[in-house]
Amino acid sequence: MGKGKRALPLIEGVEVLRVAAEGRSLARVGEQVLFVPYVVPGDVVDVQVTRRKSGYMEGRAVRLVHASSLRAEPFCPHFGVCGGCKWQCLQYAEQLRAKQQQVVDQLVRIGKVDVGEVMPIQGSDRTQAYRNKLEFAFSNRRWLTQEEVNSGVPMARSALGFHISGAFDKVLDIERCALMDDVNDVLRNAIRSYAVERGLSFYDLRENRGLLRSLMLRTSSTGELMLLVQFRIENATEERAAMGLLGYVAETFGQVTSLLWVDNHKANDTFGDQVVHTFSGSDCIYERMGELRFKVGPKSFYQTNSEQAHNLYRVVLDFARLTGGERVYDLYTGTGTIANFVAPHAGRVIGIEYVPEAIQDARENSRLNGIDNTEFYAGDMKDILTTEFIREHGRPDVIITDPPRAGMHPAVVETLLAAAPERIVYVSCNPATQARDLALLASAYRVERIRSVDMFPHTQHVENVALLMKKLKTV
Repeated sequence: MGKGKRALPLIEGVEVLRVAAEGRSLARVGEQVLFVPYVVPGDVVDVQVTRRKSGYMEGRAVRLVHASSLRAEPFCPHFGVCGGCKWQCLQYAEQLRAKQQQVVDQLVRIGKVDVGEVMPIQGSDRTQAYRNKLEFAFSNRRWLTQEEVNSGVPMARSALGFHISGAFDKVLDIERCALMDDVNDVLRNAIRSYAVERGLSFYDLRENRGLLRSLMLRTSSTGELMLLVQFRIENATEERAAMGLLGYVAETFGQVTSLLWVDNHKANDTFGDQVVHTFSGSDCIYERMGELRFKVGPKSFYQTNSEQAHNLYRVVLDFARLTGGERVYDLYTGTGTIANFVAPHAGRVIGIEYVPEAIQDARENSRLNGIDNTEFYAGDMKDILTTEFIREHGRPDVIITDPPRAGMHPAVVETLLAAAPERIVYVSCNPATQARDLALLASAYRVERIRSVDMFPHTQHVENVALLMKKLKTV
């Protein structure tokens, strides 16, 4: 402890009151708020305070004095260390209730929005093995638990797993992840063993060196499986080692239908600007949603919960109230999943997206499904969606917008107001920025109804769909 710093207290018998933001729960100690992760409302716990500010404290539970009736048994062996799936200890029905309440609170408190009808949240039938995409990092700096540190025994430091929150260069070695079916464990663990046995170097994030950087796994409802390995290849010896690993995967795991690789020398693992090579199989996989078939490439965005994506798009279609003749603009269209999903019910659908490769996939997805009433354009939304664009392509009757977490640029909001569609269907993965944008649109639109969809059980994340109706002009 530094000179002059006071020891942070251990507070006994703290009652947890409710779920709070960022996957934590809230308690009160006198007049101060205390945030604690991995506990649920109704728990009574002893809490070691880890941070104290003027308005709040943060801490960790060191002893469960009394277990709440809302508590559930965590199913993951890495619970409490990994940092993901923080709500495993909370019964799923309570997770849904908490998510819906958080959405309403954010829209009303932040956006001062009258949310109209609040429809029941759409829960996920599958609460484990629901993801179709996972990414794992290689690291030569494995995260050690406190027990491992205290043991004094030298530990192997190679890891393949998830980055630890707050320790950017540390990776928790993952033996089992219940977010995807068992294929992710089989592949990941086999690749790790192969690499360790042959002395392949794991990536050092601080030094930007090491052959093995990351794995990306994608599965699909059609039974196809994509595996992309990122390397940092320095010489011919490392290239032979990398190709040897890929050869081992191709020979051993016939279920991998798309085996890809990237040679990435950047300081981060993003590969949108990198060349993706096909080692074996196809350069893509295909996903099915109802009667539609979608091409998914390594750089494609596709909702990571396939079953819930279908439910989400059903909500969008329901809110859009299409009768067959409308001109629809689909903003932030990605690979055109929403655009193609609603196209059979519309007159014309125009999709706009920043990533050129995604637009290529969107056009291909229309072709695959025999859809001929879509158009797709690539570019920055605030630069593409202008009054000139609308003048050229026609005023939309309905706008569907599904922006990234940051929400819509103010210029885009202004263009929406100028376009004046009858309805706006706003899909958001971040109700806080959605609330901000709804407030900006409130001069001309009212929120008629909202419905949340739980895409990510056991996490605090939720998708929310809002239907905005143009206000009638008053004389």
